Amino acid sequence: MDLQLMHCRPDPIALTTWATRRKLLSPDGDLGYALHALLAVAFGKHAPAPFRYMGAEQGLLAYTAEDEDVFRSNTTHAPEEVVKALGLKQLRLRPFPTSWETDKVLGFEARLRPVIRTKNGRERDAYLHRLEQVKAQSGTNSSEPMPSREAVYLEWLNKKFQADNAVQIGYARMEGFSLARILRRTQKGADEKRRTRNITGPDVLFKGELKVTDPIAFAHLLKRGVGRHRAFGYGMLLIRPA
Repeated sequence: MDLQLMHCRPDPIALTTWATRRKLLSPDGDLGYALHALLAVAFGKHAPAPFRYMGAEQGLLAYTAEDEDVFRSNTTHAPEEVVKALGLKQLRLRPFPTSWETDKVLGFEARLRPVIRTKNGRERDAYLHRLEQVKAQSGTNSSEPMPSREAVYLEWLNKKFQADNAVQIGYARMEGFSLARILRRTQKGADEKRRTRNITGPDVLFKGELKVTDPIAFAHLLKRGVGRHRAFGYGMLLIRPA
């Protein structure tokens, strides 16, 4: 499996203007859906995901299994406003490792959306869901201490990492947290129209160290990303030497 790291530097004014005209900004100004839409226009079925927008200075990073020729070809056919909004004239790609040693220790960073799907199909903050479970099991008058938000999110992350036995967490800490409203579009209704809605949920930044336990599964984890909303700016696993 080949993997490349893509980097471009979106123009903040052109990006915001493009998104505002199409009503693709959330009330909190989240750019995830707008960037998702721009990448889809520019690259079609080859749009990279997961990606991480690091701000105007650092730009946008993404993993892709496509080769450079595919990306260069797409940028020549993309509308000029899309090229400018994404900063595609300065698009860079470089090969990313896909072969890893077992027990290799790496530093990691990830912006995550720690949510779960309930039985009725709703998306639920993993922390709030856990509090409801604890209260239901122990009763409202119990003196049992409630788990911390960081502990619940770390447990959620552990489960994601261990699903394919890809990695083990050496240590991790929650470096950032907010409740963010993100924009999503519903499936087509009876009138064949899709509508936008805002979803409030956790926006979490984790940093720490991990150990590779299955090199092949780890390579697939990098390509796939972690958790939900991977095509909208969450779930990209950035790694560095420990």
